[in-house]
Amino acid sequence: MSTVIIINPISGGVSPRAARARAQLALAVVDAHGDPAEVLMTEAVGHARELAKSAVRRGARLVMAWGGDGTISEVASALAFDEVPLGIIPAGSGNGLARELGVSLRPERAIADALHAVPRPMDLGELDGHLFANIAGIGFDAHIASRFATATRRGFIGYAGITARALTSYVPQRYRVTTGGVETAHRAILVTIANSAQFGNNARIAPGARVDDGELDLVVMEERSRFRTLCRMPRLFNGTVGRVPGCTIRRIREATIEADAPMTYHVDGEPMAGGTKLQARIHPGALMVAVR
Repeated sequence: MSTVIIINPISGGVSPRAARARAQLALAVVDAHGDPAEVLMTEAVGHARELAKSAVRRGARLVMAWGGDGTISEVASALAFDEVPLGIIPAGSGNGLARELGVSLRPERAIADALHAVPRPMDLGELDGHLFANIAGIGFDAHIASRFATATRRGFIGYAGITARALTSYVPQRYRVTTGGVETAHRAILVTIANSAQFGNNARIAPGARVDDGELDLVVMEERSRFRTLCRMPRLFNGTVGRVPGCTIRRIREATIEADAPMTYHVDGEPMAGGTKLQARIHPGALMVAVR
């Protein structure tokens, strides 16, 4: 049985030449470890999921995703509830899940570690019927994700530019959130459902979240003023976001989020169009991951 490496050729905003170099490096590293390897390139959103499903049907022993959180999420959803483990080669603008799992940002090291790792289980979240490995959300981060999905400039610089522009124009929405039979109402700039702790680049929206604790962290950030929101953004990077007035973090196994208008949301950075009611829940130990 072979190792299959699925590469997103545009993740991180690289050139076609760099994408080809990724494929050559992947083959070289796996070959050096004595394993047969198959390298595949994605061609569109959703293609990584189909490639991973096909790899499982062909008997792959390990499937690696080389890309950002969106690519990793697609492959993870294809491997969910199966024994074939996921390896991660981070190449996105934030690499949130990879950073939380301690995956090396050096591709050759990430590949070698995945080949030698003892697979272990991690949880997956679900929002509106879509699985996610890292973070899903409604509000500001979903707005950013929808803009970034159609942006011509990729990578961290493109993402940062979209975020900066949205900070001056985004209007918080009203939500009704039900967990444990208790409904609360919020005018929130974001509602985040976190399986791991961070968006990426060490911006930790749910500092206590763990990928193997059988729970999700529900973060609701109400906005008192845009100026205060901007002033408190550094708290994302020092693990104290939970101390921001108007921020609540709850451990949940399931939740319902409702609004008066259809909601745009994201799963691992991939934007989705939803209705006025979204259901979230946890799937404990649903994915095997090959990380050291």
